Formats: sequence, C-alpha cells, structure tokens
Amino acid sequence: MPGTDPLLLDEISLLLVWTAVAIYVLAFIAYAIDLARRSDLAIKAKDEVVARELVTAGGGGVLVAPPTSSASGTSAAKPRYLWARMGTALVALGFLFHLAGDVLRGVAAGRVPWSNMYEFALTGTLLVVAVYLVVLTRFDLRFLGALITGLAVVLLGGATLAFHVEVVPLADPLKSVWLVIHVFVASLATALFALAFGLSVMQLLQTRRERKLAIAASSDAATPRRSFLQTLPNADALESLAYRFAIVGFIFWTFTLIAGSIWANDAWGRFWGFDTKEVWTFVIWVLYAGYIHARATRGWRGTRSAWLSIIGFAAVLFNFTIVNVFFKGLHAYSGLTT
Repeated sequence: MPGTDPLLLDEISLLLVWTAVAIYVLAFIAYAIDLARRSDLAIKAKDEVVARELVTAGGGGVLVAPPTSSASGTSAAKPRYLWARMGTALVALGFLFHLAGDVLRGVAAGRVPWSNMYEFALTGTLLVVAVYLVVLTRFDLRFLGALITGLAVVLLGGATLAFHVEVVPLADPLKSVWLVIHVFVASLATALFALAFGLSVMQLLQTRRERKLAIAASSDAATPRRSFLQTLPNADALESLAYRFAIVGFIFWTFTLIAGSIWANDAWGRFWGFDTKEVWTFVIWVLYAGYIHARATRGWRGTRSAWLSIIGFAAVLFNFTIVNVFFKGLHAYSGLTT
C-alpha cells in the first residue's frame, strides 16, 4: 500500500489480533460448556435408543429394529453437540480476524510476517488454528477445541503482550528466500505437533478412565463417575491419531532442520555451528525420532508413548520461548531489546 503509514497498519493489525483473541476466548468457553454437557447428552441419546428398541409394533410384542448406522458409520442417534458447533463457528470467525491481522502485519513490514518472536507467534498460532479447522473436515476432533483455543489464547495473547515490537527492517542474514521456506515449514510442523500433543493429553485421561473401568468390572469397586471422556474414542484410537500427526510433523521438522543448515551455510559459511537454537532444533528432532522409533519398533505404546509426545511438544515451546529470550547466539532475531 504505497503512501500508507506502516505504524498505522500495525495498529490496525493489533486491533484485529486482539479481536481474534477475544473471539477465541468465547470459543474456549463454548467448547468448555460442550465438554461439561457431553456425558449427559450421550446418556440421553443412549436412553432414546433403548426406548425406541422397546416400542412394540401393533401391540404384537415385536420389537422395532434399533436405529441403523449410516454409510459413514455414524449412529442415527448420535447426540448433536450444539455448543461444540458454536465453538467451531467462533474459531472460524476468530481465524478470519487472526488471518487479517497477520496479513496486515506483513503488508506493514513489506515482507513475510515471521521475522521475530511476535510475528512467529502470530503466524504459528494462525497455522495451529488453520490445521485444526482443516482436520475437522475429516475427523471429529471438536473435543480438542478447548485445548486448541486455550493454547491459541495463551500463546497469541501472551506474545502480543510480551513480544510485540514495531516494524523494523530485516537483519542482513534474514534477507533470504529461506526465511519464507524454513520458518513457514517450522510453523507448520509446530501446528501438527500441537494436535499430537492435545490427542496425547486426552489419551492419558482416557487410559486412566479405562483402567478404572476395568478395575470396577473385575471387583466390587465403584464405577467411575460419568465424564466427557465416555464420548471420546478409546485410548488406542487417540494414540494412533496422535502418532499419525506426529509423523507428518516430524517430516516437516526434518525439512526444517535441513533447510536451516543450508541457510546457515549461505549466511555464515557453515552448515552447523552448535549455536543454541541449532542444538535445540536438533534436540526436538531427536525426541520425535525417538518417539516414532520406540512406538514402531520397540512396542512403546500407551502412556509411555503419550508422554514422549508431550515432552516433544514441551521442547518445542521451550525452544520458542526460553531459548529465544534467555540464550545468546547467532539466532538473535527475537526483536526484543536487552
């Protein structure tokens, strides 16, 4: 936009970002209400199925056939989670404001909007939400909505408060096509790891519930109280889905590591220099490689697999926050003044 003040554009971008954060908060509330109501809705739907099965036809005592499953395998009596649908609609609306704020920041800077910590958080959380919305078209992961929106609110809101800086020209090493490729792919990998993390958390909760149910079934112990977990897939299905997302994320992270080495050679004349950021990028790669290898060849399934996934994502967050802020090195592009 020739003749437009970059500071004004950045102020509008900030307004759009805070609007997105507010909408994500509303989505989080809707998803939280959905989780609180899920068990009751599931029980109600089950009772309706039983009632229909007990209806007699013409007084002859013949039971009416239970509702059949559709071609997609979904039961006709599947409860409709209204609050989850409202939460998803709010996430989509928040995503539009988020996208507009991200694009406007790029327009104000005259480059891609991911050259410092604030911009990386802005684009990274945008991709987390985008991947979540895309995945919803194939898998019903609305039970992850509260976790995803909560993560978006904390990361995006926190980065805007703590890491926002005015638009400044790029440092010389960042003036490369690898800025576009390397950082974007890293952000996409992070989004996939975030979904795997959410599924692994749910897997741990579901495993704990299933263990209690097994104990209750084999003894006189009390049956665990109803919770939203009874409406989720079983622990094995959650683990399998988390594993699939982690594999795709690992592929992108591998490319990130390779692209970063090529960029380092172009910028500093060496592929590897044991810079703190480089080391932690490799540590994350090793953690997820270990997770995938252990699950595929060593039979590390169940809680051990879930904890490896969670530790891997914790390392990603550590790399973005602690390493960028407190560790010195060649990758000093946080934009923050010391």
